[in-house]
Amino acid sequence: MRKVCVVSGGITKFAKANLLTQEAMVKDAFDYAMNDLDGRLDLQDIQSTICTYFSDHFNAQLLFDSLTQDYLAMCPRPSMRIEGGGATGGLGIRAGYMDIASGLSDLCLVYGFEKMSEVNTAKGNEFIALASDTDFDYPVGGFYSGYYATMAMRHMSEFGTTPEQLARIAVKNYENAFHNRWAQKHQHWTIDEVLNARMISTPLTLPMVCVMSDGAASLILCTEEWAKKLRPQGDYIVITGLGCGTDTMRLGDRPRGDVIPLPGEDPAKYDQFKGQWPGVHSFRAAREAARQAYAMAGITDPLHQIDFAEVHDAYASSELQTYEDMGFCLYGEGGKWADEGGPYIGGQVPVNPSGGLIACGHPVGATGIMQGVFALWQMQGAMDRHCSDPSEGIDGSKIQIENPQRGIIHSHAGTGTYIAVHVFEKPE
Repeated sequence: MRKVCVVSGGITKFAKANLLTQEAMVKDAFDYAMNDLDGRLDLQDIQSTICTYFSDHFNAQLLFDSLTQDYLAMCPRPSMRIEGGGATGGLGIRAGYMDIASGLSDLCLVYGFEKMSEVNTAKGNEFIALASDTDFDYPVGGFYSGYYATMAMRHMSEFGTTPEQLARIAVKNYENAFHNRWAQKHQHWTIDEVLNARMISTPLTLPMVCVMSDGAASLILCTEEWAKKLRPQGDYIVITGLGCGTDTMRLGDRPRGDVIPLPGEDPAKYDQFKGQWPGVHSFRAAREAARQAYAMAGITDPLHQIDFAEVHDAYASSELQTYEDMGFCLYGEGGKWADEGGPYIGGQVPVNPSGGLIACGHPVGATGIMQGVFALWQMQGAMDRHCSDPSEGIDGSKIQIENPQRGIIHSHAGTGTYIAVHVFEKPE
């Protein structure tokens, strides 16, 4: 397969409500990506598009990608719509990778959007819950906050994880987002304030949960030959690893077994979990996606070979669980790793320096692509240029990782039903 590079990206500011249409939001994100290439890319050079959005229900419109394809002046070029719950954007990047790697296209635009403000929050939660089993879970009041609260309580019961550790993760992400002009929320929280906020589903309080959002994001993927033309200074990145994992939709259907070892990992260190993993406290799909991506990228020590990660933190508890699935710490030690500062900027592997879903927002079809945009800007050393807003006192340099060589993005759907992981690296 051919080497696949990422040369540019753009997003809109994520918001509770964006007055623009879905097509116009997409155009804004695309224009940002095109403008950042300083005129080196002509619209006619883009050979294909991947469109990602989660729900037809929010839009009351089927085949919405036909409208956006027309709005972007991409007709009659090939396009494909991808949908995979919360992992929709990440799966779109995967599809774009395959398009370039296979030789079908030399240049591919991957873009995603969601306009969730078309309905109220209660109806939005109902639509999102349709991504759970509508024969069994949904009819008895199954909503995602309840599912994730169940997983969090199990993690606390099994490993002694505390609400304070979940609150610490939320505080970290809000502090990071305070330095990101694209983020939906610019708020300061203390651990006590998070713990004492309105309870959504025990132990998850309001600041531990992402919110409904409007927004769009785009990435331009291409061959290495095109990347060198479009980024003559070499400030593009290469996708060196990708993985995808799946699991049963219903938590109760997940079988128990042994921990999936990551490349280079000694399975014996998980002997205490034999026949008991993953239960409902861990994401088997994430572990499998990480295993594939790490093997492809040659990663055998993620704690020391990965410089930052943008992970799917729809809930503070899911970020903590993901630390363990990605191999940043042992299972059961995610809370301890957070206490020790591991996921902070300046820590062992900064996680969600952008602010993540909790603070940036979660317009579902755009979210995984948003992660890719922030990963690109991190690798370019361009967080100051892209994320600062002096008029608002926002200094993007404060969330810039020092000289990152490799980062990962992690896109997650359902209760861990689909998960996609991508490894981004600077070119050699």
